[in-house]
Order: sequence, then structure tokens, then C-alpha cells
Amino acid sequence: MSRVTQPLLLAALALTLLAGGIAAWAGWSWYGTAHDDTAGYAAARDDALEAGEQAVQNLNTLDHSKLEPGLDLWESSTTGDLHSQLVKGRAAFAKQVQSAKTVSTAKVLSGAVTELDERAGRARVMVALRVTVRASGQKATDKDSRMLGELTRTDGHWKLSALGQASVGSTATTD
Repeated sequence: MSRVTQPLLLAALALTLLAGGIAAWAGWSWYGTAHDDTAGYAAARDDALEAGEQAVQNLNTLDHSKLEPGLDLWESSTTGDLHSQLVKGRAAFAKQVQSAKTVSTAKVLSGAVTELDERAGRARVMVALRVTVRASGQKATDKDSRMLGELTRTDGHWKLSALGQASVGSTATTD
């Protein structure tokens, strides 16, 4: 072999080994990313948050002139005991809203998933919202509130199974 071809052969061998090493590293990185649960967990968290915010907004929005579709939306946003309570009290609540002629609209200000158990299909959310209530012939009033909701995954979709007010600060005093 001539002295010129030997360095070229060594350079080609080194480049081949380097390319093989880069290919192996890239393949390992791709495999690790493709099988990382972090992305799946983040997607599940985002799905639960979006569903939770929408359901809380749905349950705080109701127009007396469009009562039946509004109450249908409430029921389709819920499951479990909360759903049963809404169905059971629907007629009495509808009568109350119609006599007061109220319109309430909610706007989500922010939200967060506080717990997520993807395997069990359960999540908890905290949602801050502004509810505007207008009674017939009266000025609209705004109220900001924080709601805590429990979500249950049913048929691949998150629905509210419990909803309540979040406490705001401490009421205890010290002397």
C-alpha cells in the first residue's frame, strides 16, 4: 500500500466509526423519547384540564330563555353522583330559574390540574372563574370564585363527578 492511501483509509475508517456512533446515539435518543411516559402524561393532564375548565364553565352558565339546552349541557358535562343530583333536582331548579329570569355566564380565568391518576381515570382541578349574573330588570353583577372539581374518565372522556367552592384563605384568628 502506498503511503497516501493508508491515511485516507484510516480517515475513512474513523469517519465510518464516527457516523456509526452518531447513528447509534440518535437511535437510542429517539427510542428513549418515543417510549418516555412524560409526553403521554402531559397530554393526559392537558386533556383533563381542558375538560375540567369547560365543564366548570358549563355548570356556571345558564340562560332562563334557553333553559332546557343549558340543563342538557350540565348533564352531559357530568357523571356519577353529581350527574344524579342534577337529574333529580332538574325540575325544581328549572322552575326557580324561570321565575327569577336569570342569565349567568362564566368565563374561566385560569385553571390547574392538582391531581391526576391516569390509570384510575380520576383527576382533580382547580378553576378560577368570573361569573356574571343578570336578573330581569337588574344590573349585572360579577363574582370571582375558585372551584374545585373532581373528574372521572368515562368512555374516554373526562366529566365532572364532583364540584365545590375552594376555600379562600384562613378564617381563624389569633389573639
